Amino acid sequence: MHKFKQLTFIRYPGGKRRLISFLDDHLPSTHKITGKYIEPFVGSGSVYFHLRPKKAILADLNAELIDLYRGIRSNPDKVWRIYRSLPTTKKGYNEIRKLKHLDLDLQNRAARTLFLNRTCFKGMWRHNSDGQFNVGYGGQARRWVISRKDLFAVARALRNASLKCSDFEFIIDEASLGDYLFLDPPYRPGEREQLHEHYVGKEFTFTDQQRLASCLKDADKRGVAWSMTISAHPDIIKLYKKFHTQTIPRGTGRKIGVLVNDSGEVLISNHNGELK
Repeated sequence: MHKFKQLTFIRYPGGKRRLISFLDDHLPSTHKITGKYIEPFVGSGSVYFHLRPKKAILADLNAELIDLYRGIRSNPDKVWRIYRSLPTTKKGYNEIRKLKHLDLDLQNRAARTLFLNRTCFKGMWRHNSDGQFNVGYGGQARRWVISRKDLFAVARALRNASLKCSDFEFIIDEASLGDYLFLDPPYRPGEREQLHEHYVGKEFTFTDQQRLASCLKDADKRGVAWSMTISAHPDIIKLYKKFHTQTIPRGTGRKIGVLVNDSGEVLISNHNGELK
């Protein structure tokens, strides 16, 4: 088991915080990653914050998420001060939600995103077709679970990471021999597609799954090691016939946020734990 304390400053649907103890047995030791650690779908960053590799590329198509990371890394104290000053009512929440992301400076963007994430309904992260965050109010109960100290810890942990807002294909194509890819794409456990527009106002279709599989096969030919958590739907598993597939014993299944024994998820990799 790696030594670092988990950093759980944001709530993220499908985040892998609860699966770290399982994933740890299948993730590489950081000294075995001779190149860069790369996450094309960084989400809550649970695996990155667990491993703390020496060099990393963390990417996501969600610009608000990447700006959250960038804002905290650049000035965690300012983000915290803005975060503390934001409203404590449903009306105030709706007013902050209406603000245009790009009308704000970086730290205000980060504070707004963190505020919405910590006070929205059940930590959902959903955008409408215009790319606007549209989750309803959930209350203040989880707002003060995090502290100024947590943001400074996040900032320190991100020092060695390059942060990019990008489609996964460009990020995977950058990977070369010695690099390690960990992937956690949008999916619903046991299902073929993610059709509920949780991916920055977009669906993640089977066509996207096929494109992802093609990218990973090319990365494998370049000598890039990788692991991925994904739905156990048979059509998805068929895309990775030549690789190692292992059932994840426990997960959220179709009950988001609730651990169940029939996870509907698998871990697929091209190295089968040889990098420990």
